[in-house]
Amino acid sequence: MNYGNYPDLSSVKKILVIKMRHHGDVLLTSPLFSVLQSHLPNARIDAYVYADTVPMLDGHPAIVKFFGYDRKWKKLSFFGKFAKEFSLLKEIRKEGYDLVINLTEGDRGAIAALYSGSPLRVGFDPGTGGFIGKRKTFTHLAKNFSGSRHTVERNLDVLRKIGIFPSEEERDLFLDIPSAVMQKMKEDLQKQGITGPYVLIHPTSRWRFKCLPMEKISKLIEMLHKKGVKVVLTSGPDAVEKAMIEEILKPISHISVGNFSGKTTLKELAALVKLAKMLVCVDSVPLHIASAVKTPVVTVFGPTSDLNWGPWMHKASRVVKKNLPCQPCNLDGCAGSKKSDCLLTLPVEQIYKACEELGL
Repeated sequence: MNYGNYPDLSSVKKILVIKMRHHGDVLLTSPLFSVLQSHLPNARIDAYVYADTVPMLDGHPAIVKFFGYDRKWKKLSFFGKFAKEFSLLKEIRKEGYDLVINLTEGDRGAIAALYSGSPLRVGFDPGTGGFIGKRKTFTHLAKNFSGSRHTVERNLDVLRKIGIFPSEEERDLFLDIPSAVMQKMKEDLQKQGITGPYVLIHPTSRWRFKCLPMEKISKLIEMLHKKGVKVVLTSGPDAVEKAMIEEILKPISHISVGNFSGKTTLKELAALVKLAKMLVCVDSVPLHIASAVKTPVVTVFGPTSDLNWGPWMHKASRVVKKNLPCQPCNLDGCAGSKKSDCLLTLPVEQIYKACEELGL
């Protein structure tokens, strides 16, 4: 037995990585795939994620195959959902994986790891959470760090547990944007009258307690317009997010703003981020896209932790926050009110100054 009790990985030929979370979370696993490919170059690596998050990893040179869980299955009857999930689990088991890495906090990833039949199953220690006996579904458990630690490093901790220690160069994010998508978005920008440099603002999130008041975004656009900066707005496809964009645009109808709210795929959104002179956003997936493609980014943080979720390996970035003693609280607004005082009271001028620091 070696000092770290690391498993023998010399015979590992097939690996499955499980990460069933949101889009940004999935993108932040991209370094883990790169590290696996570097340290186990003869192994085939597959991914099990929510189907709608596949674009975050699609095109990664280390990934051969995707298993996609359709979130719509959760709305099926018990037997309908069971049939879909069991069918997918059987597909996974047929692959005969030698190593399964589960990065998912919920039970579904642990069940998949166990049913895979893999002799090596690695995940985070669930403690007393989850189903009875959950800890025993893994052969190796990574300890959870209780303090602040960037999510990328936390993901890589699972590899460290089995004796794979990444170099600093291997820890960068990877996101593939096809050239055809880049060209399409260039053309779509021109159709909206956007030529030359522009600042992309993505002010929305599915979690509204992470968002600034819409009037502050309107004011920021006015300030940028006075400096002669062209602005493009994006949001997710949700009706609430699109309504938020309309609320932003209403008081500044005299300003020409590119509007791609709810009109892009994830790859198209990534292309807009890459083409932009700068991105301004809240704690949401465009932030991580900017870190991957190295577009200068100003990101606003409220109740969530920038140390855990902030820009990653990205020098041209600024985090703007109020620095209240209660930050980060990780609550859904103050006392669960769905509104965060640290964002309600954040001066727009502080955001604008950060933009200037990055060469607006």
